[in-house]
Amino acid sequence: MEMSKGIVWLGLLAAGWLGLAASSPAPVRPTLRSAFALVLDQSTGQSLVEKQAGVAVPIASLTKLMTAMVLLDARLDPRELLTITSEDKDSLRHSRSRLPVGTRLPREQALLLALLASENRAAHALGRTYPGGLSAFVQAMNAKARNLGLDGTHFEDPTGLSSSNVATAWDLARLLQAAYAYPEIRDFSTRPETTIQSGRRSIQFPNTNALVRNRHWSIGLSKTGYIEEAGRCLVMQAMLANRPVLVILLDSWGKYSRLGDANRIKQWMEARLGAKS
Repeated sequence: MEMSKGIVWLGLLAAGWLGLAASSPAPVRPTLRSAFALVLDQSTGQSLVEKQAGVAVPIASLTKLMTAMVLLDARLDPRELLTITSEDKDSLRHSRSRLPVGTRLPREQALLLALLASENRAAHALGRTYPGGLSAFVQAMNAKARNLGLDGTHFEDPTGLSSSNVATAWDLARLLQAAYAYPEIRDFSTRPETTIQSGRRSIQFPNTNALVRNRHWSIGLSKTGYIEEAGRCLVMQAMLANRPVLVILLDSWGKYSRLGDANRIKQWMEARLGAKS
């Protein structure tokens, strides 16, 4: 049952989170185009919107939140220079990248690109240069998932290109709450854009979530994702109607429908609570 999973989660993150009364009515939700969704009050753990939130599905680049946590937990030198190599190219989907092979950048900047721009080569390089290599990094990802109680979650790579990277919306809410404890993740994932130097070239990378550039939104953490099997995905921590909430939107069918769903949730909460964000 999705409600029982929610109660387990609240127990897991008991610090400051209140249990739900068993008699709480099921929340009325707006109509969403995302196939799977969950919106939680971050302060209380109350479920505000649920839609197939207990089904494990591919999560694409939402994976990079776990990549970031594992990397930061390792306390590797953020200033160490990494080189993007041909090993970091996408051999599974042959997706394009604006980060050329041969680019040298600090580990910290690679993490910034992975979170802000969802840069797959940067994320792969972070895993490849982890002590023990890529396989050890993926093992650490799955170990952290187990430690967080993410029973429906599994990782095969640090990028999210594999459709075997799966999670439930409830698990992603737990992951999002855990990631929110890392200042670097909050900062890097919500910057509107960044620019890097590759040789003599300056390359600009915009944030993949257009809402971070929208003055009507107050977003504390953000990550997007897309592969064909996952559809368009979005997770955020945001202030909606003066309340901190966690928003998980998975398998949204249209190019902009995840943003539309986020705005529908925002409007619904403002109408429901009578407050502007």
